[in-house]
Amino acid sequence: MGCGSCSTGGCAPAGCKSNGSCMTDGGCSKLDVYDWFANIDMPSNFQPFNIVEVRFKGSRKDFYRNVDQIYLELGELVCVESGSGGYDVGHVTMTGEMVRLQMKKRHVSPDSSEIKKIYRKASPLDVDKWKAAKELEHENMHKARTIALQLKLNMKLSDVDYQGDKTKATFYYTADDRVDFRELIKKLAEEFKVRIEMRQIGMRQEASRLGAIGSCGRELCCSTWLTDFKTVSTAAARYQNLSLNTLKLAGQCGKLKCCLNFELDTYMDALKDIPDDVKELKTKIGSAYLQKTDIFKKIMWFSYRGSDNWVALPAVRVKEIMAMNKNGEFPEELSNVTVQPVLVERILDYDNVVGQDSLTRMDERNKKKKKNNNNRNKNRNKPTNASPKEPQATEAANGNKPNNAAGPRNNNRPPHKANNRPNNKPSNPSTNEKPKE
Repeated sequence: MGCGSCSTGGCAPAGCKSNGSCMTDGGCSKLDVYDWFANIDMPSNFQPFNIVEVRFKGSRKDFYRNVDQIYLELGELVCVESGSGGYDVGHVTMTGEMVRLQMKKRHVSPDSSEIKKIYRKASPLDVDKWKAAKELEHENMHKARTIALQLKLNMKLSDVDYQGDKTKATFYYTADDRVDFRELIKKLAEEFKVRIEMRQIGMRQEASRLGAIGSCGRELCCSTWLTDFKTVSTAAARYQNLSLNTLKLAGQCGKLKCCLNFELDTYMDALKDIPDDVKELKTKIGSAYLQKTDIFKKIMWFSYRGSDNWVALPAVRVKEIMAMNKNGEFPEELSNVTVQPVLVERILDYDNVVGQDSLTRMDERNKKKKKNNNNRNKNRNKPTNASPKEPQATEAANGNKPNNAAGPRNNNRPPHKANNRPNNKPSNPSTNEKPKE
């Protein structure tokens, strides 16, 4: 996924080869915020907000003060002040009043002296130097990993980010313990001839920077929209009745998946009506042990020892039996509850403009085809209607049915079964004679 560069090397929405849908690898829509103030006309005497949001490689964003009131559009490359000297190059991701709301959300004061300033729009010379620095990242990463292995350092270098003026390189690494990388910094500075900064990140931040496809088939949440990483414990999987299999519960970062917390609140609300301290229910015919719980239907299944049949009980009935057992009372047996699936009638509230077909459309065609074949066979077996001039019509008028109604070509065939039926009607129904007793 990549973005086509415009004349200034930026990533304007019109020049994006992925139509603005690229997420990872520094795409256009990386953690973007929709600016719903963009089409609103401001008053004539309104002073625009002089702070803009600038995005760099990965999910790194920061606010910069537009001191010179430079007209900036989304996607433009700008040269901004760097905290360690020199300048850095990044994309403008937000301007106007939406930046004020974002700063309020992140608890950043607009009057803070820590907000750096924007120098200028990136010139073609700045863009060329910035692109040359980015081309060195992949090769230098492999060289840095080789040097770290030679020094036998227990660390993993995951990514490198060059500054826009090609004077500083920041290496991101993960490590379980404290690492003394002073010798590593010396060797890297001698090799690359730039200032080196080492920054330790966690496993989740590493997955967010690199990006990947999760087990759900979509891009990782941490690399597309998730900004804060909350603690995930195995209790979240236990409350949702998930198997405690670390291979299935772990994400690309090796930690528990962040999505385990997404539906946890819903499960916790549903579990309020279900007893959590029940292991067995005592009855007069024996003790029944808990086998399974349907949290949202509030149904619990029990089975007697040595029996393969499960008994479904609602959570309210389980509480009643638990109260009886606590008072020393035992019911006769567990009454089974028939669990019927809930059928939801699908009502289309939209016009079928794309011609969606039913899943059973082939079955209906087969039924119609079979019915037409049966009707065709019946019509084929019926005698044909002859004209009055033929002798067959004369015999039918006298009350005698022909033995062969199909014509001369069917002379060798046996007579039809319908001709062997007895005829109880009089030969000439037009006569007024009564039958003799």
